[in-house]
Amino acid sequence: MSAPIYLDYAATTPVDPRVAEVMSQYLTLDGIFANPASRSHMLGWQAEQAVESARRQVADLIAADPREIVWTSGATEADNLALTGFMRANRARGRHLVTSLIEHKAVVDTAKALEDEGFDVTWLTPGRDGRVTPEQLRDAMRDDTVLVSLMAVHNELGVIHDLAALAEVTHAFGATFHVDAAQAVGRIPLDVGRLGIDLMSLSGHKAYGPKGIGALYVRRSPELRLEALIHGGGHERGMRSGTLPTHQIAGMGQAFAIAATEGEADQARISALRDRFLDGLDDLDGIHRNTAVEVAIPNILNLAFTGVEGESLLMALRDIALSTGSACNSASVEPSYVLKGIGLPRPLALASLRFSFGRFTTEADINRTLDVLRHALDGLRRRAV
Repeated sequence: MSAPIYLDYAATTPVDPRVAEVMSQYLTLDGIFANPASRSHMLGWQAEQAVESARRQVADLIAADPREIVWTSGATEADNLALTGFMRANRARGRHLVTSLIEHKAVVDTAKALEDEGFDVTWLTPGRDGRVTPEQLRDAMRDDTVLVSLMAVHNELGVIHDLAALAEVTHAFGATFHVDAAQAVGRIPLDVGRLGIDLMSLSGHKAYGPKGIGALYVRRSPELRLEALIHGGGHERGMRSGTLPTHQIAGMGQAFAIAATEGEADQARISALRDRFLDGLDDLDGIHRNTAVEVAIPNILNLAFTGVEGESLLMALRDIALSTGSACNSASVEPSYVLKGIGLPRPLALASLRFSFGRFTTEADINRTLDVLRHALDGLRRRAV
């Protein structure tokens, strides 16, 4: 029996062996296992040094100052801290937040919770390609707008926002620009100064690092204030208390350092694999590209297959790890809110799958996936006739 093919890199990436090797040095008695906040002995100092070295590695990738990196448990917490922490700290200036209908749930659900607190949220409807234009954003801005939150690379569609143009509009109204960049690390250049980003959420496990660790970039400015969500000890300059997980932080730092040196080559190889996959589908009918390939990273490809149901196709492709855009619950299967948000008809939304490629995807994986996909589509469509 062949090993399953992993094509769900947008959900999580395997830890790079080089990252795992670094992490192993910070776990056991013969390593650097001490609490990095323990400043009364050498072991604590060594752990703190590892944390600060990783902080610099993360900062270097995005052209930031290490003091602008705040460790979190992941991008979800970073999004919560960015939105809730900022809106609460700046409510005297304004109570209006702008975001889009198809942001990651970490932003969508946080924005809804802020609405329950009495804040005002404008929900932008993106174009069919999944992107918000600077003109759309400009029309949504108000005198009391204090924060705009839009992701860099969409997790279901792979499309890239024009961050510099969106930042320019945001700043023209005196607001702060937050970007969820979980899917962007190692895939697009991220220079926070050049792009005009004030707050940026980062994830370890989307970039071949460990799960359970992330960071929030917070531009150093007296005007940029956040209210802490987690209290106790005043770690991370008072913005996020809690004992720092040295091994996870060191792993994320190493993953970001690898992304800085190998990201461009990774993307060139993955782009060739994505193109090989698309070429292999050229002679098949009934395939609709939900991803606007010309404005997307090559890692994520969302496709709809007419004449089949997405969940059935997913079951037929059980030897390939993929994800469907459908969210299952006990009563029904609903289309992805993202695909509905870009105006995709319900039948197509329900027949959509997300293929996501990564560092360890091979040409053999692509060829085998094409063979299995052809066979599955043929069988399902024959039964549907």
